[in-house]
Amino acid sequence: MSTRTASRTRRTSESTVELELDLDGTGRSRIDTSVPFFDHMLTAFAKHSLTDLTVRASGDTDIDAHHTVEDVSIVLGQAIGEALGDKAGISRYGDALVPLDEALAQAVVDISGRPFLVHSGEPAGFEHHLIGGHFTGSLVRHTFEAIAFHAALTVHVRVLGGRDPHHIAEAEYKAFARAFRFAKAHDAAVEGVPSTKGAL
Repeated sequence: MSTRTASRTRRTSESTVELELDLDGTGRSRIDTSVPFFDHMLTAFAKHSLTDLTVRASGDTDIDAHHTVEDVSIVLGQAIGEALGDKAGISRYGDALVPLDEALAQAVVDISGRPFLVHSGEPAGFEHHLIGGHFTGSLVRHTFEAIAFHAALTVHVRVLGGRDPHHIAEAEYKAFARAFRFAKAHDAAVEGVPSTKGAL
């Protein structure tokens, strides 16, 4: 079995990101993006997807958290795509339904090679809410968009219920993580790439 790891760096005038991951890890993480709530979400992603993840990032968070969160998400997607390699022997599909107290989120992931995001169900005004002081709710969707596009994943995320913005966001990230865990998993019954096309 080949090692499914990746190391990526991205430097722009707005942020600097250094990221390492191991898709066959145990969920260990060391996260410092300078955006505390995002650190919390990436830690949850690592734990629940069984991906070892190290992220060091800094950026112009004095202006807005947007640039740093976006660039970390881009790099995470690129690293996932690189680490997946030729995708031979993977399950390909994963789905999860995850509660967090009153919040409930569903995610479905297809390691398809075709980037697409369908995202729905967040309550009205969620995108404007500040979580943890300066992480806006709109960044939840933006994270999934960047990861899906740069890792070439088809991702569906749906909020089925919830009241507290922290709980809603965390349920979404955990559902995505859990679905991704199942999609990336090796399946002993799969020979080669799980596609009639012969490639993903």
